[in-house]
Amino acid sequence: MYVEPFPTTSPDDLEDAVAVFLHHRRRLFGIAYRILGSTVEAEDVVQEVWLRWQKTDRSVVVSPAAFLSSATTRLAINVAQSARVRRETYIGPWLPEPVDTSADPAIGAEHVETVELALLLVLEKLTPVERAAYVLREAFDYAYTEIADMLDVSLVNVRKIVSRARRHLLDERRETVDAAEHRLLLSTFVSAARTGDVASLEALLAPDVVSLSDGNGMRGCARVPVLGRARVARLAAYRQLWREAVPELVDANGATGVLVRRDGRTVAFMTAAASKHGVHQVLWVFTPSKIAAFLDSRSRAALTPGPT
Repeated sequence: MYVEPFPTTSPDDLEDAVAVFLHHRRRLFGIAYRILGSTVEAEDVVQEVWLRWQKTDRSVVVSPAAFLSSATTRLAINVAQSARVRRETYIGPWLPEPVDTSADPAIGAEHVETVELALLLVLEKLTPVERAAYVLREAFDYAYTEIADMLDVSLVNVRKIVSRARRHLLDERRETVDAAEHRLLLSTFVSAARTGDVASLEALLAPDVVSLSDGNGMRGCARVPVLGRARVARLAAYRQLWREAVPELVDANGATGVLVRRDGRTVAFMTAAASKHGVHQVLWVFTPSKIAAFLDSRSRAALTPGPT
């Protein structure tokens, strides 16, 4: 382990520690968020890493970046393992918490597509270690040897883990439309939904479209996946949802999302995944704590310094 007690800290040394940590903070959050699918849990992990960094004898740390990334990964895996147990009691579909990406579409990573909500949802089907290995390799381009050190497994096993995760995700994912087309599709979807134009909605949807609503047992929120063009279109055009509602297009997870506001309060977040065959996945977040987490991330996006 890198962490050792650091009994004394000079003001200059602490300033250096802060500067180093802030330089890497966005990347650390990006790692934790992709592993956990939760902005709140990711922030908790990053805060714990900062506390460890303060207490560490930094004079013996060869690579601060490696130390911080390793600590973040291991803590996130531990949180993910306990989160899997908690989510077994979740009522209805569980969706990742959306995060504002207007300031940094990739959240410190090399590849923006690795933060898409649809991908994060698929990543939930992997074990925490598989998810961490995939994220470190595909999102942040860490070498296999670096990942092996972070996860404390052999190089051969790391290659197998990443390969297995890639195959699983290839079976689940579809090719997506580009950002401009996605934004246009979502705008058209919302316009049709607000006016109750079910026929126009159906025209946008793929035959096997599925709608998932995260409400954790909230009244009026679908507790099972809704399948098929007709049912998904009717659900999206639900009058009570759009009554006196004002939609706002936002940057979320490297793509376009929609906040639904009523009387100055945000009541829902939605986005969609689409291919050349149409919208094949509609994601709704109604859980107040997840909406609040997204709104908090919007304010943090402009304040978080550092390019990595």
